[in-house]
Amino acid sequence: PPCPASLKQIQHYLKAATEHETRDPVVSYWCRLFALQTALKIDKKSDEAKVLLVKLMDWLEMEKKAQSNNEAITNDIAAQAHVENYSLKLFMWADEQDRNGVFNKNVVKAFYTAGVLMDVLSLFGEQSEDIVANCKYAKWKAAYIHNCLKNGETPIPGPVGENPEDNVGASGSSFVPGTNSNEANESITSEEKTPNEPASNDIEFAKFPAGPPAPTEITQPVMEIYNPDTPTPSNVTTSSEGLMATVTGVKLDPSQVTKAQKYCKFAASALNYDDVGDAVNYLHKALRLLETGQDS
Repeated sequence: PPCPASLKQIQHYLKAATEHETRDPVVSYWCRLFALQTALKIDKKSDEAKVLLVKLMDWLEMEKKAQSNNEAITNDIAAQAHVENYSLKLFMWADEQDRNGVFNKNVVKAFYTAGVLMDVLSLFGEQSEDIVANCKYAKWKAAYIHNCLKNGETPIPGPVGENPEDNVGASGSSFVPGTNSNEANESITSEEKTPNEPASNDIEFAKFPAGPPAPTEITQPVMEIYNPDTPTPSNVTTSSEGLMATVTGVKLDPSQVTKAQKYCKFAASALNYDDVGDAVNYLHKALRLLETGQDS
């Protein structure tokens, strides 16, 4: 069903979901769930909204059953690792192209999609400062390059200033960072035909000054308005004090065990993208935490 005017805000996430339905069902699923939860906060009373909301709920429930063996659908930790790695891969590819002076619709689309997916990560709780900053930068860069190309101007490669707010008036573009991001996104998505972002196996990791964002701290997830029976990770066996003893004698609390599990999930997800370096790094973090109780 069409997206009613009252739910215009979720169009970007529905578009990303549709584009990834075949390419990456995991990304498609979480984009739709994010769109649904956002929509429920905006309009769940109008007839037009109800039609769309019911359709989204039905799709999510059917997809969850169809993907019941996919851990990135049924497990929040694996899901976060998958979506975060995918968004970072797009972001780093676009950043490398941008710094090399390659400006086209594929670069705009990659920055734009990375920003959209980093929004979706909020489903899993509060995100790190790196993810928040990269999300803001990706959206700004997408709109900036888009407007430069539209106005026949040459974009300036890389960050113009330390923060997106410092980039006011860069290259004479009419886009000013800090303006309504929805308007900028609408400008990008209003093109008749925008090339799809590069396939994951065509994207190379680029060196980004701040380095890839570190895994976020374990936080209490925000209360979800709707979740199609997502199972939670199995409970960790603990002592009467709520601590778990390791082979080295170090006692870990449940949150430390959960964090070690998260590092292992991130490692597995990194291997899906043939990123052995990141996988090894995450495994070292998990091992150090389990052996010493300290997080590096």
